[in-house]
Formats: sequence, structure tokens, C-alpha cells
Amino acid sequence: MDFTLPYELVRVLGELDAFVDAEIRPLQDQDDNTRFFDHRREFARTDVEAGGTPHPEWEALLAEMFRRADAAGWLRYGLPESVGGSGGGNLAMAVIREHLAAKGLGLHNDLQNESSVVGNFPFVHMFLEFGTEAQRQEFVEGMITHRKRVAFGLTEPGHGSDATWLETTAVRDGDDWIINGGKRFNSGLHSATHDVIFARTSGDGGDARGITAFIVPTDAPGFSVDFHWWTFNMPTDHAEVTLRDVRVPGTAVFGEVGGGLALAQHFVHENRIRQAASGVGAAQFCLDRSVAYARDRVTFGQPLAQRQAVQWPLVELHTEAELVRNLVRRTAWELDRVPHHEISDRVSMCNYRANRLVCDAADRAMQVHGGLGYTRHEPFEHIYRHHRRYRITEGAEEIQLRKIAGYLFGYAGPRKR
Repeated sequence: MDFTLPYELVRVLGELDAFVDAEIRPLQDQDDNTRFFDHRREFARTDVEAGGTPHPEWEALLAEMFRRADAAGWLRYGLPESVGGSGGGNLAMAVIREHLAAKGLGLHNDLQNESSVVGNFPFVHMFLEFGTEAQRQEFVEGMITHRKRVAFGLTEPGHGSDATWLETTAVRDGDDWIINGGKRFNSGLHSATHDVIFARTSGDGGDARGITAFIVPTDAPGFSVDFHWWTFNMPTDHAEVTLRDVRVPGTAVFGEVGGGLALAQHFVHENRIRQAASGVGAAQFCLDRSVAYARDRVTFGQPLAQRQAVQWPLVELHTEAELVRNLVRRTAWELDRVPHHEISDRVSMCNYRANRLVCDAADRAMQVHGGLGYTRHEPFEHIYRHHRRYRITEGAEEIQLRKIAGYLFGYAGPRKR
């Protein structure tokens, strides 16, 4: 078996680095844009007067980064050629996401809102897979260029990972649907033009069938963004949403009536493996910085690196990073070749272990750096706060373990008894 990366992918990484150095780093360095990445980052990014949502100047900088990346052909790398992409597969995207995250904080690949010079577009893939031709025409190009902003409304005040028990409902009224309910942590609502709302249209609580996705304009009568939750990592775009007799036409149905969970699963699969790869990259960044610091920092007349109390925890994390990296790459390689549901358990393994790894690595980096590591002048607290959420979102780690157990014991998956 050949575990070396394909030559073409290695070449892509080199060209990507050259683009970042030529176009993105100078943009970050000008007009004090570094304030969005240094010790002032959280305060510069957050518009307190607007409820803690992203500051317009921060989003304007991201928009210029997106524009430059798209003009250079990088933003759409992972999308099909039919929408201007390069057809980059899961393996290529995993390697690239790890590579960019390993560079540390920067405009090239910001952790907080998944903005990157190589775009992650789970919604575009969803529209290409499940959307009607009219929906694809209306949304796909607009989402890539940010003229259309589509949010994801699955979680509710009373239901998170137990999505089949959601209480939002939609009932037919002639050719229309009437939606009532509420959503929590509805990401992207500070700027979204539309929200994909999952609602029960038939069946009982707990049934996988009977949940339908609807594309709802955020300015529809009865659609209310009540407030945004302030979170561990700021700024926030996680809204509390209420829907009161929101009327949408039949053309707003996204995918099959009653088959909405297939869209939700598609969304999280696209995200989980790439989040895992980013986690490995960010963990490696923390490890590399810690090793370099331990070699330079002298205490009691000797470098920290000579002490086993410092060496061994980093050795354990370094070993884990190597193991998780290989699991992520193998799983991503298989995702390019087999139906996703056949290896969904391994996607969960990657996500669960990588999210734990990066949190542990950031925490250990703080410890190695001592008091300096606890400050915002180092990036470790930001890395920790960002990646800590992925142990809850996109399926909490308990849900990942449940998925793995289901496949292991034959309660789910291709070997279900």
C-alpha cells in the first residue's frame, strides 16, 4: 500500500502556499487588519451594539479574502466543475484543510466561521444533490459569491441531537405550507437571506420519516430572529428563531417531502470529516509551537525540553496526532470511493477523536507556555474555544460514540441485524 500523497496534491499545496503569501498575508497586514487576529481579535470582530454578531468591518475583510480566492481559482476547489470548481475530492479537501489549519491563526483559514481560501460549501453540495433545477439556479452561484446566505435550522429549544423528536411542524394549505415552531443556535441568521427549516410534516415523534426541509426567506411574515446567543467563542451568529404561521409555497420544499433527514445527514457528513482534518492541523500547530518554545525556554538553568514532565505529554499528543491523521486521510480516501453510509462510523471516529485531540493539544500548549500561554497574546485559548464547540455541534461526541456503537454491535449500518 502506498501512503504517500499524490504528486498532484503536493503540487496544489505548494501553489496554495504561494497564493496565500502573495495575496492574503499582505491583505492581513494592511490597515491594521491584524487586529482581527492578535490579542484584540474577539473585541475587533464583535459588534456588541448589534447583539454580539460579527462586526461589519470584519465581514468586509472576509469578503475581500473570498473575492481574491475566487478570482485565483481557489475558493471553489472542492466543488464540481459544473459550478466552476476543480472537483477536489474528500481526500484532497481533508489534506488541504489540515495543511491550512497547521499554519495557525490567519485570514487564509479562520477557525471561527469556517472561512477559508479553499471554501467549505456543504450547502452547495446539498443543493446539487437534492435541489430542483430552479433551486439550483436561484441559490448555488449566489451562495458561492455570498449574494445569497442560507442558514441551517435543525436544533430546537427542546431538541438537539434528538432531531427526530423536533416539534416544529408544517401543514399543507392548498399548494402552500404553514410552518410553526422554533429553532435554537440557528447559525448564520445575522446575514442570512434564507433559512433551511426542518419541520415534521407526518408521522410521530421519533420517526425518521416525516421530517421535511423547507427553504424559508428570512423576511417572510411570521419569521422572527429573536436574539443571538452569546457563546464561548465570539462573535456569535447563533440565533433563537420563532416561526408563527409562516407561509411558504410548495416550491420551498427542499428534497423529498418526509425525507428531510437525508439532507441533514448529508450536511453533517460533508462537515465532520473536514472538521476532523482541521482539528488535526490545529493540534499539530499547537504541538509544533510547544516544542519550539520548550527548546528555547530556560528554567533552573536548563531548557524545558530536557524535562520528561514536558516531553511525555507532548509525545503522547504527537503520537495521537499521527494516528488520527492517518485515520482521517484513509476515511476521506474511502469517502471518495464508497457510499457514505457504509463508513459513517469511521467518519464519527475521525470527528470524535480529532475534536478531543485539538482541545487537549491547545490545553497542553497553554500549560507548556505557562502564564504566557494563558494570555490572548498567544493563539491557544482561541483555538481551544473554537474547537471545543465541535465536541457538541455537528453531532455531540456522545452521538458519534452512539453511531460507532450502532455499527459495531449491528444495530445500524450495512451489517444491521
